[in-house]
Parts: sequence; structure tokens; C-alpha cells
Amino acid sequence: MDYIDFTQLHPVRKAIVGVRRGIIGFPKTVGQFFGAIRRGIAGFFRGIGRLIAETVAAFVHGDFRTRLSFLILGLGNAFRGQIVRGLLFFLCEIGYIAYMVLFGSSFLAKIGTLGTETQQKVFDETEGIYIYTRGDNSMQILLFSVLSILLTLLFIGVYLWNIRSAYRSQQLQEQEKPLPTFRQDLHSLLDSRYHVTLLTPPVVLVTLFTILPLIFMVLIAFTNFDKDHQPPGNLFTWIGLDNFSAMFGGNEQLGYTFLNLLLWTFVWALFSTFSNYIFGMILALLINKKGIRFKKFWRTVFIITIAVPQFVSLMLMSQLLADEGAVNVLLRELGWISESVPFLTNGTMAKITVLVINMWVGIPYSMLITTGILLNIPEDMYESARIDGAGPVTAFFKITLPYMLFVTTPYLITQFVNNINNFNVIYLLTRGGPLTLDYYKAGQTDLLVTWLYKQTVEEQNYNLAGVIGVIVFIITATFSLIVYNSSASAKKEEEFQ
Repeated sequence: MDYIDFTQLHPVRKAIVGVRRGIIGFPKTVGQFFGAIRRGIAGFFRGIGRLIAETVAAFVHGDFRTRLSFLILGLGNAFRGQIVRGLLFFLCEIGYIAYMVLFGSSFLAKIGTLGTETQQKVFDETEGIYIYTRGDNSMQILLFSVLSILLTLLFIGVYLWNIRSAYRSQQLQEQEKPLPTFRQDLHSLLDSRYHVTLLTPPVVLVTLFTILPLIFMVLIAFTNFDKDHQPPGNLFTWIGLDNFSAMFGGNEQLGYTFLNLLLWTFVWALFSTFSNYIFGMILALLINKKGIRFKKFWRTVFIITIAVPQFVSLMLMSQLLADEGAVNVLLRELGWISESVPFLTNGTMAKITVLVINMWVGIPYSMLITTGILLNIPEDMYESARIDGAGPVTAFFKITLPYMLFVTTPYLITQFVNNINNFNVIYLLTRGGPLTLDYYKAGQTDLLVTWLYKQTVEEQNYNLAGVIGVIVFIITATFSLIVYNSSASAKKEEEFQ
């Protein structure tokens, strides 16, 4: 179908054609995504190859002072007058060696077993009391081993930087060019390399508080760290893919629970994202419509739900909608019902309830975002459409909706991922209930993230929680990257007018 024929279709027919094209083109999009990953991995290894080649060239063509940097960091710079730079490299080497000798190596030595000596309870005849002997701690071994590995990778980077710096200084001397001083290095960090200065603190913090916990969580999924293996009294160890095999069929109840909660999580995320987005946009259009009076008043009314902390609103709603809550009591007093409506105690009813309440707390956010975008759509586009005979519906599908989707696609992706991990609404309203014996330690409104929470806080099944976390991460990361990179926001960033 040609572009001109497509633009002349009825909006419903156009939507159907668009969905069909999306489904047909999905395998190609996935292929492009994995192709990009493959190219990225290939580029990474090519970069590693270039680093190795530069290091070999520095050793082969470097002089005595450059080659000393292979053993003692910073000597190549220090011998050429770059004292401060050489001292900083040397301190990095001393600090790393001290850390590994005094601390890190003892944990890395036990990474294969995660500890063998358990804490023992021994009676002290002299004092007449029981004392606990110090044993291994599998959690500390795993955590500090991961930290030691990350520090080792960082040190390797500093080591290669040291060699490159020494060889570069040698080349500058051979070309009879002046070597940069420490003051010039500092000046460059505030000028030509200012981006390095700004990005270094966030990268360090992301590594410590995001990458390190993420790696730790992934590794926990390959252990038997549960309520029966709590260090230091009971150590846990590696069990390979046993947890994943149990999740995907090895344990029938566990697999059944996972598949049902995964389906409900996707239904919840899709409905919550697009219902809030569509109704928020419609509400913004109604308020911004010409002829509507007291626009600021109406916006304020709907924004009140944002002013109240969300957890307060949700906890209040859970009390109001309880079987003996104010809503059911009022309905019985009015004679409209004879028995309490199971808003939160019936599986289907509870799911409908949490979806509706999520719309109540989520639509005002979408209204605010879409209001700002609607106010920035050029009015002459609507005037041209009216001159051409387009009505409000046509103008919405031809101008408003394409403009909104182009601008808000990243927002929609973010909201979808947030709803997959939307802990507050589900847990504060229903705590995942109502409970059912068909599920493994889960309720009918539990999302994967609330199930993960229960496995950690209530059941201490950290290995199972690690598996759930890995699966959620893979789903959200893959979806986000595929959808965003195939959207017009990424492909036609400079083209939309």
C-alpha cells in the first residue's frame, strides 16, 4: 500500500493496518536489535584488540623508561618530569596491591565454594557460657569478590592508561614537543575534557549503587541462598541453573505461578500505561478546548491527587474498599446491596479495582504532560486543517495524536517499564491478594515485582527472587531498547515538523 493510500484510510482501518505492519515487521525489528548487539560486541572486542596492539607497540618501541611503566606504574612519566602524574599512577598501584593483599584476595580465594567453615556454637568451660566461633559468610564472600573483580578491571584500565601515557610522553620528547604539565592537565579537565570531569562522579556512583548490586543479584540466582541456607550459620553455594529449571518447568506450581503472574504483569502494564495516557490526553483536550471557562480551576481539581502522597491515598482506598469498609457499609445502609462487594477479596474484582484506582492516581500526571505538549502544537496546523475541511476527529488523528506520540514515545516506554515494576499500587491496595493455593507464595493480583518482594522479605528465598529479578530485567531492557530504537522519536529525531 502506497503512503498516499494509507493516509486516506479511515482512522480505525489505519490503526489495523499499522498494527498488522508492526506485527509483520516485528521479526525484522528484533533481528536489527540483535544485529546491533552483535555489532556492539564486535566493536568492543575490536577496541580490546587495538588496546593490546598499542600495548605491544609500547613495549617493542618504547625505551627503558617506558618499559619500566610495565612494572612500576608512573615511572615512565616521572622520569620525564611529569612527577604528579607519575605519582598518581604509582599510588593507584600501591592502593590496589594493598587492598588485594590485606582484603580482596581472601574473598576471591573462596569464590568457588562461597565458604566452607560454618559458624559453630562451643561451650566455654572457663566462663561457663556458649560462644560462637567465627566462620565464613557466603554473602560477604560473594559481595566483596564482585567488588574485587570490578576494582581489578578498573586497575587494568589504569594500567593500560599508564603505559599509553608513558609511550605518548616518549613520542612527544622524540618529536621535541613540550610535555603537558600537571597544571595543564587540570586546565584540560575544566576545558577540553570537561565532559570527563562531569561524567566521572555519576559513573562511579552508578557502578557502586547500580551495577554492583545488579551483578550481585544475578549471581544470587545461581546459588541456593534461601531460608534454609542463611550465613554464617548455614552457608549457601553454587547450584548452576537449577533455580531457572525449577522456574521453567522443574517445579510445576512454581512454573504455573510464574506464567500467570507474568501474563497479569503484562496486562497490568499495558492497560495502566495506555489508559492513563489516553484518558489524560482526552482530559487535557477537554480542558484546553476553546470556550471552557475556569481552566486553571479544573486543572487544580485534578492535580489534587498528586499533591497528596500516593501511599496515603492508596492506603486510604484499601480501607474504604475493604469488605467492612466505609464504601460497603454505606451501600448496605442505602439498601443498594445485601452483601459486601468483594472489591479487594475476589480475584477478578480486585484486578479491576486496582486498574481503576491506578487510573485515578495516574491520569493527572498524563494530563499535565500532554497539556504542555498540546500548548506547543502550532495553531496554524489546525487552521490549515479546518480550511481543508477536516473536522475535530480528523484533526486529532492527523495532527494531535502523531505529534503527541512522536514527542512522548520515550515517556510511554518509561511508564510501561515503571508499571511492570509498580510496587506501590498493588502492594498498598491488596498486598498481592487475594491469596490462592494454586500459586506458590503469591496472590492473584501480585506482579512479578511484588512476588519478588515477598520472596525476599517474607520467605527469605533470595535465590528465587534473584531469578525473578533477572527475568524482569531482561524483559524490560529488551522491550525498551527494541521499541525505542524502532520508534519515530529515535529514527526521525530531526525530521518531524
